[in-house]
Amino acid sequence: MQPTGSLHLGNYLGAMVQWIEMQKTHECIYCVVDMHAITVWQDPKELRHAIRQVTAAYIASGLDPKRSILFNQSQVSAHAELAWIFNCVARLGWLNRMTQFKEKAGKDREAASVGLYAYPNLMAADILAYRATHVPVGEDQKQHLELARDIAQKFNNDFRAEIEAKGYNDGIFFPQPEPVITGPATRVMSLRDGTKKMSKSEPSDMSRINLMDDTDAISEKIKKAKTDMEPAPPANLEELSTRPEIDNLVGIYAALAGVSKQAALDLLISTSTEGPSIFTGFKRALTEVATQKLGPIRAEIVRLMDDPAEIDRVLADGSTRARAIASPILDEVKDIVGFIRS
Repeated sequence: MQPTGSLHLGNYLGAMVQWIEMQKTHECIYCVVDMHAITVWQDPKELRHAIRQVTAAYIASGLDPKRSILFNQSQVSAHAELAWIFNCVARLGWLNRMTQFKEKAGKDREAASVGLYAYPNLMAADILAYRATHVPVGEDQKQHLELARDIAQKFNNDFRAEIEAKGYNDGIFFPQPEPVITGPATRVMSLRDGTKKMSKSEPSDMSRINLMDDTDAISEKIKKAKTDMEPAPPANLEELSTRPEIDNLVGIYAALAGVSKQAALDLLISTSTEGPSIFTGFKRALTEVATQKLGPIRAEIVRLMDDPAEIDRVLADGSTRARAIASPILDEVKDIVGFIRS
């Protein structure tokens, strides 16, 4: 997760909840990707604060840094070193197809940083530095994971003889990482436009619920969240899917309350009234469950941020453990490509 902007409900429900749940069943590595963050300019002081805040949010949301590895990317040099090797494996045509660069660079692509253009190769290094087998991703990141798979395959093909000489009889050094897409709310949409993903970069703060929002802010944002002009609630899930703003609020409630979308829709129907305030009752219920769920997380983030030295200790410990996995893999890569190591 990038340490840029304020973490919001979309980050929490769409990614963090599912990622943290995976530590119960997998050996997990969680990375605060500060090197990705600087593909666009960041104020150094704000970046340091954001790195610590994302770390605190992970822990406040249930991540156990003793059970899993939690670190910031720039402390493990294998990410940058492997990314350069992948820059020389990946093809320009592959990067030219990356839709997120086109979206983030906008019309003035010539003014974008080289890092923004090449960061999918760094993302591949983030994964393959650990020879990871499974990567939890949102739908919008599947293309990047496909690129990581392409890079892994081309590396294996390009250096097959050297890989086999090191004892990999199948000629496969890097695995083909598989996407893991889970959870009831993998895409949380803007409170102002149900057709757009909730985003840190949206100019209006009313479009998102930030993890650091207090009860009053959450209440105000849900109260003013866009619905639609229809005089009645959706009668079923099929109709709900055609009304994006209502669908978004129902999905958020279901995810926060831990109930099915049908149960959340039933609540919407039962609390609806006639007139312009048709969804007031449901918004009140959504506000209650949101504040109950997010309030303790916010309080724990605040507590953790009061002790930055402890957060830095967690990151240092995680970085040491991450290096213990990545460094031997990188050493093998250097041998395979023909570098001389001391």
